[in-house]
Amino acid sequence: MIGSLIAISFGTVFVMVNSGGLAEPWPVIVRVVAGLVAVGLVVALFRTPAEVRGAVPARGGFKDRRYWLVVLVEVVALFGGLALINQVLGWPEASVAWVTLVVGVHFFGLAWAWGMPMYHWLGAVMTALGVSGFVVFALGGSEATVGLVAGVGSGFALYGAVVAALLDVRRARSEVTV
Repeated sequence: MIGSLIAISFGTVFVMVNSGGLAEPWPVIVRVVAGLVAVGLVVALFRTPAEVRGAVPARGGFKDRRYWLVVLVEVVALFGGLALINQVLGWPEASVAWVTLVVGVHFFGLAWAWGMPMYHWLGAVMTALGVSGFVVFALGGSEATVGLVAGVGSGFALYGAVVAALLDVRRARSEVTV
């Protein structure tokens, strides 16, 4: 439940922040769709019966040292890389690709820390979107295109992870009622 709410929140931020550079009317369309998806996912989460919300267990949680190790590495990589990209290389257009890459890799760490294999899939998708954003940048793509690929794509990947979690809960619920 908490992880899904975090994913919805960050997914929405990724979409809202990175869709503004698109040609009109696309920023409005993309943002409205994202808002509707986010609201729908929150409603679906709260309609999930409490007895099955934790049916896909994670070990350790936010108190686990492994979690904090993953977060520490993520923060250092995120801000160190952004300083390099923005201040040394002068490539602010590629910043969202770096953020997406680091967040994607951090999901591999969370999969390890919490024993949640689904995070391997999310990590792979977001890492690929981050690398794709760098490729778009290297090929001369605009900041808006990099934002669309790495940023908006990541927002919808996070929404997809919530859908996958809801489907896992639905599957677990059907096993409980059988």
